[in-house]
Amino acid sequence: MFRNALLLVSRLLLAALFVPSGFHALADIAGTSGYFAGLGLPLPTLAAWATGLFELIAGLLILVGLQTPIVALLLAAFCTAAGFIGHYGQGGHDPTLAFMHQQMLMKDIALSGGFLALAMAGAGAWSVDGRILRIGPETT
Repeated sequence: MFRNALLLVSRLLLAALFVPSGFHALADIAGTSGYFAGLGLPLPTLAAWATGLFELIAGLLILVGLQTPIVALLLAAFCTAAGFIGHYGQGGHDPTLAFMHQQMLMKDIALSGGFLALAMAGAGAWSVDGRILRIGPETT
C-alpha cells in the first residue's frame, strides 16, 4: 500500500507541472510561438500547438495513470529535448540568466530521471492502469 501511495503522489506531482504548463501554452499561443521563434525553431506556431497539446494530454494521462510506462518514456524524452533546446547555452553574457538557464536544464534532466523511474515502476494499483491490469495492493 505504501508503494501505491508513493506512486500516486509521484504522478500527482509530475502532472502538476505539465497540465498547467500545457494549458498555459494553449491559452497563449502567440506568446508560446514567440518564445519558440526566439529559439529559432521552424514553424513556431505549429510547435506551440503541438507542445501545448502534448504537455496537457500527457500530463492528464500521468495524472490518471493511463498507459503510464509509454507516456512516461515520451515525457522523459520530451524533457531532455526541451531542456537542451530551450536552456543549453542560453543567457548569453548575463551571468544571472545563464545561471537560471543552467538550473532549468538540470531541472529538465532530473524530470527525465523521474519519468524513467515511473516508466519502470508503473502507475501502481491506484490508477487506470492498475484497474485495467487488476493490480491489487497486495501485489505492489
